[in-house]
Amino acid sequence: MLLKKLSELPVVKKVISIEAPHYENFTAENFAPAIVKLAENYSHIVCSANTFGKNLMPRVAAHLDTSQVSDIIKVISPDTFLRPIYAGNAFATVKTNDTKKCVTIRPTSFEPCESSGGTATIEKGEASEEFSNTKFIKREEIKSDRPELGTARIVVSGGRGMQNGDNFKLITEVADKLGAAIGASRAAVDAGYISNDHQVGQTGKVVVPDLYIAIGISGAIQHLAGMKESKVIVAINKDGEAPIFSVADYGLEADLFEALPQFMEELNKLNTIQK
Repeated sequence: MLLKKLSELPVVKKVISIEAPHYENFTAENFAPAIVKLAENYSHIVCSANTFGKNLMPRVAAHLDTSQVSDIIKVISPDTFLRPIYAGNAFATVKTNDTKKCVTIRPTSFEPCESSGGTATIEKGEASEEFSNTKFIKREEIKSDRPELGTARIVVSGGRGMQNGDNFKLITEVADKLGAAIGASRAAVDAGYISNDHQVGQTGKVVVPDLYIAIGISGAIQHLAGMKESKVIVAINKDGEAPIFSVADYGLEADLFEALPQFMEELNKLNTIQK
């Protein structure tokens, strides 16, 4: 996303569409030159702080010889931003004097914009040459009807307390009922309970949902760094001294294998009443 002024963010006035076969597989080496060329007419280049954005934006910033401002959670002014540092244990207010600002944002830290009703014009852009030193080989992905973990508004995560992978079906049931994404702590991933694409934390995905439910997660600092900015945090753990309770808005000290079936019963009752 390229902006002439940051104040233009709520309204998309123009869409520049560039099409070429080498853009199909989203290799950052092919996208960066096209964005750099378009950046001549803009002051801000903004991208999500997801896996692709973290690969793309440093290349753009390097070509433009500008300092990147990463992973922001708030826009204070056109040149000043708020971002977490030290694994989320502190916040830094960052001001950049660069003429062009390259910024990555945590998507769920901002309210979603309207997805319809726009009147933006669509213009065709010129494709850059294909980058020959990098080739797309193949993509392996797990298709799911669930929301994507990094942008989900509700996340239900399980930890070492789930004891084994089969017990994660309890997490799945709750997530299905709430329309939520499924997350996990590193301990659960390392133990083989669930694949690493579900890992939330400093070495996994950073999430900022409206509701984060942590089940059987003690709350190691690496995990807290990936979810502590969630708007509402609910924790279920039988250890009343678990660090997760220090960041939770609501905490239940209970055996998860007793609490989750009761929780499902209440959700089913609510669903019946709504029908």
